[in-house]
Amino acid sequence: MTVSYSFNRPGRVAEATRNRVLEAAAELGYRPDSTARALRSGRSRQLGVVVGEHLSYLFDDPQAAQFLAGIADVCVSEDLGMVLIPTRGDARDVDRVLSAAVDGYVLWTTVADDPVLDAIASSGRPAAIQGGPGHPGLAVVGPDDREAAAAVATAAVPAGATPVVISFPVDRRRTSGVLRGRDLPPDLLDPRAVPFPVTGARLAGYRDALTAAGHDWDDVPVAVVERNQRDRGESAATELLETVTGSGPVVALAMSDELALGARRAVTRTRRAVTLTGWDGSREAATAGVWSVAASLREQGGACARAALSGEPAGQVPWSVVAPEGLP
Repeated sequence: MTVSYSFNRPGRVAEATRNRVLEAAAELGYRPDSTARALRSGRSRQLGVVVGEHLSYLFDDPQAAQFLAGIADVCVSEDLGMVLIPTRGDARDVDRVLSAAVDGYVLWTTVADDPVLDAIASSGRPAAIQGGPGHPGLAVVGPDDREAAAAVATAAVPAGATPVVISFPVDRRRTSGVLRGRDLPPDLLDPRAVPFPVTGARLAGYRDALTAAGHDWDDVPVAVVERNQRDRGESAATELLETVTGSGPVVALAMSDELALGARRAVTRTRRAVTLTGWDGSREAATAGVWSVAASLREQGGACARAALSGEPAGQVPWSVVAPEGLP
């Protein structure tokens, strides 16, 4: 017991005795067995990060990387490891998630009927999800996407401009293409209609602002992209600009800075005046003339990690509309 206490409960052993044990262990090259320690304590000292995207997305996408960095900040301060758990939308997802030796879970936003949500909620381990959906037993961390989307659209769409939207996926198949507002479900917040809560809320916010400004939502072109990547934003903007008649100004409301910066490539090939909005508040977007919504994903990652460790509610995070640099 003296050896065990020296490593695991040092307060129960005299300092001189513990020092002798540690010196002897160092000479023998002994280290405590982490598996045995976890079995005894009931804790793995690992935090699981569940993501439905390809794992490389967490490192390739600047904002996803910021989210992961926020989780890492908390793991470092709490002396924890991080376990990345990919889900693939197949029958093995639940086993894949529950078999991970972790003390809690952080989830990247997913669909409302993802079976992983029920499985984690019933596991007895605390969990938090970025962006939703809300689910009993899981803390939700994120901004009010609907309100923020309405605010950036209100700020960026001048009178007389033609609005277009570059949207995240609206169905599980991630079908891409150009729609009109009339083609989208009337209740954008219904998870049965739009299974991705962030997408639905932002579309609802754009609709709120555009309708209030006198635009007919039914006629607003909406390009849906499969992935949050610049080349998808560029392709979407190219298609959208072909749908706009007349020579007046256009405002493209994109759901991320990455999509907006991609759209900017298409805009530079035209003579049309186009205002761009994004989301994430990146420095690159601001210097490129893009309006944006700042709601730090690094802070959201940290908030998710803290909620997943404590089991306490998290709630909404602050956001702000960021105007392009140099705007009078």
